[in-house]
Amino acid sequence: MRTTLSLLHRTAAIIAFVLILSFFTSSVLVELFGSEQAVTTVKTAIFFAVWVLIPCMAIAGITGSKLAPKANKGVLGTKKKRMPFIAANGMLVLLPCAIYLHTLASKGQFDHTFYWIQGIEFVAGFINLTLMGLNIRDGLRLQNKRSPRLSTEN
Repeated sequence: MRTTLSLLHRTAAIIAFVLILSFFTSSVLVELFGSEQAVTTVKTAIFFAVWVLIPCMAIAGITGSKLAPKANKGVLGTKKKRMPFIAANGMLVLLPCAIYLHTLASKGQFDHTFYWIQGIEFVAGFINLTLMGLNIRDGLRLQNKRSPRLSTEN
């Protein structure tokens, strides 16, 4: 059961990280090199893909809590402390930005409001990518410590 829970946790976390990374990189690239139509296409894709991201984030959070319910210190404690910020940033900043940017792009409104919101989304996305990356790094370190086959201490 624990192995299945761990696999589900890792899978959901990696999918969430890859989705956010793809949202971030596609937005940066299309803003730098794409047309307004390309921006609209990317914002539309992100708008629909975010509904895959939300359950992945929830699954990663729930399974992480079940895997280490009493961990408040050390590496696991640190990972758990990052999660509320990642979730709040996602739900209170990134999701509204994605919805609003999609709405503005769909209307062809590429004005100062669009770019201010895009800037906020870039900062919040970078923060979440960084925090999630730290959690993935810490999870891999914990996995390596538990698995003699993967450990570098041999």
